[in-house]
Amino acid sequence: MANTDFFDLNLKDKRVLIREDLNVPMQDGKVTSDARLLSALPTIKHALEHGADVMVMSHLGRPRENIPISHQPEFSLRPVVERLELLSGLSFELVGDYLNGFVRGKADVAVLENVRINSGESTNDRALSKCLAELCDIFVMDAFACAHRAHSSTTGIINYAPLSCAGPLLRSELDTLKKVLHSPTKPTLAIVGGSKVSSKLSVLESLSNQVDQLIVGGGIANTFLAATGIDVGSSLYEKDLLQIAGNIYKKLNIPLPIDVVVATEIKPNTETRVCDVRNIHSDEMIVDFGPKSISLLKQFISSAGTILWNGPIGVFEIDKFDEGTKQISQAIASSSAFSIAGGGDTLAAIEMYSVSSDITYISTGGGAFLEYIEGKTLPSVQALEKK
Repeated sequence: MANTDFFDLNLKDKRVLIREDLNVPMQDGKVTSDARLLSALPTIKHALEHGADVMVMSHLGRPRENIPISHQPEFSLRPVVERLELLSGLSFELVGDYLNGFVRGKADVAVLENVRINSGESTNDRALSKCLAELCDIFVMDAFACAHRAHSSTTGIINYAPLSCAGPLLRSELDTLKKVLHSPTKPTLAIVGGSKVSSKLSVLESLSNQVDQLIVGGGIANTFLAATGIDVGSSLYEKDLLQIAGNIYKKLNIPLPIDVVVATEIKPNTETRVCDVRNIHSDEMIVDFGPKSISLLKQFISSAGTILWNGPIGVFEIDKFDEGTKQISQAIASSSAFSIAGGGDTLAAIEMYSVSSDITYISTGGGAFLEYIEGKTLPSVQALEKK
């Protein structure tokens, strides 16, 4: 990482462009989670307090490149800007046309409209990177959640800005992950949930070499159960990965569920029952861990020194199927272990069960969180290290 420390910089009268991750969940045009906004505000406020002319850029969702935001208004950052004003007490202005420079208004902070509508953003276009760099005297890469993307606004700009540095949020995320993976308090426990082994295979293989105990949940657990010969009925699982799952299971002796909640369909009003994993009917699917399995998992959590959590245990979005994820999140929050949680569904669960204040560190990253655990190089971090 570049040796330049954001807090040591003289920011007075400097044009400071901060890349944050303001890609927040939305519903009916309203922000439904403030987590990423609250994480970004300290960096923005520090720059303002030290006399900087502050600009912030981010993406929101996956808009089409080179299509005006007026033709795809659902991807506009306007609702985000309005929410930032309410959370911070600061004034923000949304700037739509900025690539050739713009005149600042009277607002405290200028927010550049969704960077992903710019042609060449996702391909790390050199010309676009230069345009963005010309807007600032100092570029601050603070978006850990986007550090795995080699885009113009996250990586390319670093090569052309007069001065580039890592923001405090990015540094904090990296420092915390290094501590968890390289110098953790033992024993270490990783809880990995989600629907597919294939999407987290590299993470599971990497963790199997780094942690003392691995627990799997969700559809991932179904594949592991099937690998041990359990008939999982109509549950989601990946037949082509049974051998790999079996190898990881044997390596770490992963504790698999002994009882589960099953249903014939994933709907709020469907009938459910708790059964032994050996008694799942052919038309039933696993939607959550059963009480005995949850109790077993809580024992591992209570004895852990470090906990890394990524992904839910069951289909927690539906009340009938959320007991496993709810109790696991509460057990982690009650634990004396150093705990780090990351990933979109994990953050949603943390907010749903109001345990955020009791998790030691909540990572803003999803893909970046997983890729770092895998041992992959994050393009933005690599670019900063070369500066």
